[in-house]
Amino acid sequence: MNKSTFFKIIKITAPVFFGYIAIGIPFGLMVVKAGYPWWLSPIMSALMYAGAGQYIAIGLFATGAPLAAIAITELMVNIRHIVYGLSLITKFKDVGKIKPYLVFALTDETYALMTTVPVPPETKPSTFYGTIAVLNQLYWVTGGIIGALAGTLIPFDFAGVDFALTSLFAVLLIEQIKSSKDFVPPVIGAVCAIICVILYKMGILPSNNILIVTLIAAIVAIMLFKNPSRTQNEGAAVSKEESK
Repeated sequence: MNKSTFFKIIKITAPVFFGYIAIGIPFGLMVVKAGYPWWLSPIMSALMYAGAGQYIAIGLFATGAPLAAIAITELMVNIRHIVYGLSLITKFKDVGKIKPYLVFALTDETYALMTTVPVPPETKPSTFYGTIAVLNQLYWVTGGIIGALAGTLIPFDFAGVDFALTSLFAVLLIEQIKSSKDFVPPVIGAVCAIICVILYKMGILPSNNILIVTLIAAIVAIMLFKNPSRTQNEGAAVSKEESK
């Protein structure tokens, strides 16, 4: 890969750089605030590299949540990556030995770039995709290190830092609604969350299980409400009526 292509990839990933630095710094601060050493931030970002999943993991670790609950929660939060992987089977067909890393490093932002930016004619797909993935992970690791070191070396008021995850999901939700014009999933999620909080207040649902139960209930409700086969059958019925 020549210098021109490399700098082109840096330009392509520049928005991810600014986003990951901005989001990575609060993550590093959260690690320190939770009482963990600063070096846990780069280790998690290098080995786990799950973005929102890392935020959630630190919160669950700090509250002493059971490992089973943590595993199920992380699965539910990151289950969308199954769809990402399936849609990239063709693109990753000839990437060679780097394929396992590309699968591991498939974040939302990396996926967006790989599916929208064409591979330059003079560059191998493995080199192009691999450079994007490595740079994006480097950005994320860097943001976490900056935040963790700042939290360790500089007196810092941590109040509100843990709200960064909520803010992140709020922004993602708004953008998703704007692009899909579909209010059903977020409404179902909100209703399920409210019900689970009520059950917790009533002493029926333990606090450690609120998130898991909410996720499972919301997924099941969405699958039932937005049944693809039902939608297709309804569409076929409408078509028959119109053809009469």
